[in-house]
Amino acid sequence: MKKVLKVEGMSCGHCVMRVEKALSKVNGVSKVKVSLESKTAEVEGEALDSSALLKAIEASGYQAKE
Repeated sequence: MKKVLKVEGMSCGHCVMRVEKALSKVNGVSKVKVSLESKTAEVEGEALDSSALLKAIEASGYQAKE
């Protein structure tokens, strides 16, 4: 399963690392790729819960939507 989320508020490599770290801790996530240029987070894994992914991003200080 693969999901692409839009992430608002990232401005540097540190922001990217924070979002990647937060998403990698969500149950079921096996791979995370965050792009500063396109402001997206691409997440792969099994039985991904969209609300858990969005909450993880928001908990790290950024706005997110599908």
